Amino acid sequence: MIQIKNAAEIEKMRRVNAISAAALKAGGEAIEAGITTAEIDKIIEDFIRRHGAKPNFKGLYGFPGSACISVNDTVIHGIPSRKIVIRPGDIISIDTGAKLDGFNGDNACTFACGKVDMEAQRLMDVTKASLHLGIKAALAGNRIGDISHAVQSYVEENGFSVVRTFVGHGVGKELHEEPEVPNFGNPGRGPRLVPGMCIAIEPMVNQKHHAVKTLSDGWTVKTCDGGLSAHFEHTVLITPNGPEVLTRDWEGADFRL
Repeated sequence: MIQIKNAAEIEKMRRVNAISAAALKAGGEAIEAGITTAEIDKIIEDFIRRHGAKPNFKGLYGFPGSACISVNDTVIHGIPSRKIVIRPGDIISIDTGAKLDGFNGDNACTFACGKVDMEAQRLMDVTKASLHLGIKAALAGNRIGDISHAVQSYVEENGFSVVRTFVGHGVGKELHEEPEVPNFGNPGRGPRLVPGMCIAIEPMVNQKHHAVKTLSDGWTVKTCDGGLSAHFEHTVLITPNGPEVLTRDWEGADFRL
């Protein structure tokens, strides 16, 4: 069942998503050559706890980290590790969130370590732009499929592919709620968007084919063909006056609807 938030619950969602966004930004700012993904994870966890919240990824379904940190051809669910050292030219997707007062935040961004090659940069730019287009379609009265189609059509027009195995979702008292928010589909299909819905829109875009595989650790998801992958995510509130991006702080002044 899709949960519609009341005014008090929406205020709690705004607060916890602001913390989630700031924690993601702190993790991104820590990226430099030589740092490990475990060190980035600790920075994020310390930030969340220092602001009175809990890292909602930690222990969820048994996940060991406070953030999923996925490098280059890792799509999502990268386990933080002292053995994974960031190198110049890497692209690093960080997905994290916080829980406070019974409600959850969730967001993701792909960062570059120094200068990356042109194709990697284009992949990141297209994925981020597809997120913004998905958000533009998140209007009361529209349907989930309108978001899905906006993301997929832009990504594929630019020669990349959207991951089909994993999708966005509702967010609230649970980190993962109904409805599912695929990054592919047809306009005019799926649940109707109504004010008070909170959804995580999160394009996961591959440089080559959309096929992915999960490694033997049960978590790490990689592209099957070794191509790069990028991941951007915002938690969005549906309002009568258009979408409200609850996690916009990680983009700062660069955010545009």
